[in-house]
Amino acid sequence: MRPAIDYTKLVDGTKYDASNTIFVDAAGKTTIDLTTGNFRYRVFQGINTYGGVWKTKLVDGNVLKNMYSNTGNPFTAESNPAPADFAAINASGVQLRNVTASSWDAASAEVIRKKIEARSCIACYYKCLWKCCCYKGNAGYIANNGGSKYLLDAKGLEIGQLIQKGLIGAFDLDYIGNVLLNKGLEADNKTLVSGKNYTKLEQNWDEAYGSLTLNPIYLAGSTDAVRGTTESFIGSYIWEYNKTNYAKIFPAFLKGRAAAVNNDATELKAQALFIRTQMEYAIANAAWNYLKKWKDNSLTDAGAAAHALGEGLGFVYSLRFATVHKADAKFSDDILNALINTDGGAWDLTPAKVTTAQDAIKAKFGL
Repeated sequence: MRPAIDYTKLVDGTKYDASNTIFVDAAGKTTIDLTTGNFRYRVFQGINTYGGVWKTKLVDGNVLKNMYSNTGNPFTAESNPAPADFAAINASGVQLRNVTASSWDAASAEVIRKKIEARSCIACYYKCLWKCCCYKGNAGYIANNGGSKYLLDAKGLEIGQLIQKGLIGAFDLDYIGNVLLNKGLEADNKTLVSGKNYTKLEQNWDEAYGSLTLNPIYLAGSTDAVRGTTESFIGSYIWEYNKTNYAKIFPAFLKGRAAAVNNDATELKAQALFIRTQMEYAIANAAWNYLKKWKDNSLTDAGAAAHALGEGLGFVYSLRFATVHKADAKFSDDILNALINTDGGAWDLTPAKVTTAQDAIKAKFGL
């Protein structure tokens, strides 16, 4: 549809946004549109931000559910403080619910979505207990040695972390990786989307990038010690837990976008597979390391250990969507059940159980 792009033109400093003059049509108009992906990112931000105000006000579980499905104009300046962002998100109709676990069959995906909604309501109930100390069998807060508080359920689980890290799997790993950068590569690339100047394939690739980051150059200026851009969700954990390949993610997105223009299916699939593989590795490594943090703190800082465990368990749950590495729900659930499927839940956890879980993750993902 357009002249081929020379891959060598994708040099350092090339931006992935509408200012890019490489990805344009014959009239010189950009064919890049990150709007939908960026809206999904903002929806996730809103859920995360609103869910974190529990220390100053009561959090409403119905509002969180409405944010998840983007119904009833749930986003406000409190959840999305950038000017006019919240109004645009409300008007967009873009949501996370309908893309959660969307590579799965409809019935199985709905189970995941309802679990997230149920956990949102449960988490809000526990936020009412932030002045009550938790102990085995009783929900409430636990503080780390620095005084920061975390809310746990009666089994010692930080439900808020299970929601957030679970969505990193069910949205980031599954929708970006298993849908847009897998099934989505089969989309039409010969005709323009009605009323637009890009194909459906090009838009799928743009949505994947827009769902990863709000920045025109992902991780620009980053070193192993310092993250150069503001990133959230999987975009942050790729940098933190995949030091070997985080710098190669942005070039892969650029080259894949050029491959879509070139109708170069081989290159397109190669770049998509690389991105998916590295995302999965990062989440597996995060799971391993947060479990390690539980072990490191279990005897000296109960609050830090509980918080690390919540994050670790959420990442273990996300591994059910790591299809490149052939992980699945059974792999994820077997680890979770061995860790916390007792009457006491996290209160019964031992270093030996955690080591067994770490070994299983390490073997599956080659950590």
